[in-house]
Amino acid sequence: MKTILVADDKANVRNLVREYLEAEGFRVVIAANGREALYTARAEKPDLILLDIMMPEMSGYEFIKVYRKERETPIILLTAKLDETDKVLGLELGADDYVTKPFGMKELVARINAVLRRASRTPPEAETLTIGDIHLDRESRNVTVDGVPASLTPSEFDLLYVLMSTPGRVYSRSELLLKLQGTTFEGVERTIDVHIRNLRTKIENDPSNPQYIQTVFGVGYKIATP
Repeated sequence: MKTILVADDKANVRNLVREYLEAEGFRVVIAANGREALYTARAEKPDLILLDIMMPEMSGYEFIKVYRKERETPIILLTAKLDETDKVLGLELGADDYVTKPFGMKELVARINAVLRRASRTPPEAETLTIGDIHLDRESRNVTVDGVPASLTPSEFDLLYVLMSTPGRVYSRSELLLKLQGTTFEGVERTIDVHIRNLRTKIENDPSNPQYIQTVFGVGYKIATP
């Protein structure tokens, strides 16, 4: 049984989400503010975190900054903010996805299942990919760049794997979302741009002039062999 941490300062949101997720077969733990969420995450080690951005004592952004140094647990942001920059900031800090309030419970569960599949995906046999200085081991889900480990979130790892599997192939943003999630959700293609930007900072010598992950303007992205 997968454990989900629901961190939100609104009791009605916590209780509604908990009841629905428990009915869907998840074990749910809750937190009413950022500091409580950090304590609960450390104690319970959840499989996924639903994280409100605007919380007292410690915001969702501050939570991610601290917790990402400790674990790569998938995080889905619960945000009432409509400003695109707020969502992008959360993704840049290491969140995997976001859902804007008010949200439908069926969509939320679909997002949770999609992210959990990415995080726990295990191939039937070992598979390694190498392009230039980048070495990806799909079985251990490790990536090294010139021998140095790169710490990737589940979404970043799977995105890199898709690109490295077919060097030179150009993927649109919607295709990459489909590869990662098994489905697409309206309005979240921008998340691919943020994950790409994060990947570049972790695997490129000069992220502003990428050698590997290249933008094909008007189309999407590809990975090139140096």
